[in-house]
Amino acid sequence: MQDTPESGAFEIGPLAPTDPRARRLIGMLDQLQLSLYPAASNHLDPAESLEQDDATFLAVFVAGEAVGCGAVKCMPPSRTSPRYGEIKRMYVSPEVRGRGIGGALLDALESRLISRGIVIARLETGVRQPDALALYEGHGYVRIPPFGAYGEDPLSVFYEKRLA
Repeated sequence: MQDTPESGAFEIGPLAPTDPRARRLIGMLDQLQLSLYPAASNHLDPAESLEQDDATFLAVFVAGEAVGCGAVKCMPPSRTSPRYGEIKRMYVSPEVRGRGIGGALLDALESRLISRGIVIARLETGVRQPDALALYEGHGYVRIPPFGAYGEDPLSVFYEKRLA
């Protein structure tokens, strides 16, 4: 149980991404993303892809209700990139935003990477999400060029953080 003066108590723990509570949050995130960006600029991993051994899906619970989610996928090294974890599907319901929940969720995902021996976290987000940009930059993420399978996109922002 985590407690902040602004938010009250909340818990962060694993949840199957195909659980109806997770699907509801993922659906809300998809709806938001599709309202902000054209389909070509959305990189929406299906819930099933987050059930693989290389992924961890976490949810945030307030009074037993799932109000936020996020995932991390462990990516193998390549000729041009070291092993890293990619943060995916970060979402916090509007009614509980501004209470430190997103930051706590991000910290929990980073901790999962460290526990797997991964010390680089990367992510892609959109330019039309100033709260997300502020969250990531406030947690030490720095802008980088596109990575992995991503290409240049004027609507995307790419970030990286060294965890250790």
